Amino acid sequence: MNITIQGRNVKVTDSIESYARKKIERFDRYLPNIIDARIDLNHEHTRRGEDLVAAQITIRHSRGAILRTEERTTGDVLAAINGAVENMHRRIQRFKSKRVRKGHERFSATVDELNAAEAIPDTAEFVDDATEGAANDVVRRKEVPVGAMNEAEAVEQMELLGHAFFMFFNGETGSVNVLYKRSSGGYGVLVPRIE
Repeated sequence: MNITIQGRNVKVTDSIESYARKKIERFDRYLPNIIDARIDLNHEHTRRGEDLVAAQITIRHSRGAILRTEERTTGDVLAAINGAVENMHRRIQRFKSKRVRKGHERFSATVDELNAAEAIPDTAEFVDDATEGAANDVVRRKEVPVGAMNEAEAVEQMELLGHAFFMFFNGETGSVNVLYKRSSGGYGVLVPRIE
C-alpha cells in the first residue's frame, strides 16, 4: 500500500508522519487489497478565534471503491488523526458488510477479502483553508477521476465517501451526472441537457 501524508498549514514532523503511517498501515489488516492511502492534515484559523485541525483520510481499493473520512477538532494533530482513523474503521466495516447484488460487486468486499481481514477494533488506541476568498471567488479547484458506473453503484460509492453529493459518468446515458441526497429522503440525479 502506498501511503501519502501531506500537510497544509501544518508542519508534518517525523513523529507525526511515523504515527500516521503506523495507524494507516493497520487498515490493510482490516481491508486487504488497498492500493493507496492518503492523509491530508490541515490547520485552519476560524472567525470565532479558535483554531481547528483537520485530518482527512482517503483509501483507494483495488476494485475502484474510494473510502474517505474527515475529523475536525480543536485539539492537536494526533487527536484529529485518531478521530479520522475511528471514522475510517466504521467506513471499512460498512464496506465489508455490503450485500453483494448482481452487477454491484465493485463496491463490496469479496469473500476472500473478508476471510483475510481481521476484525475491526471496538475502541480507538489513543496516545498520551487558512485564507478565505470573497463569496463569489472560486477558492478551490479539484480534479475528480470519473469512472463509468450506473446510478446504484454511484449511490453505494457516495455512501462510502460519506458525501451529500457525488459526480459520476453514467454509462447508460453517456454523460456526467450528479447524484445528491434529498432533504425529504431518497436521492436525486442531475442530468445535463444542452440548450
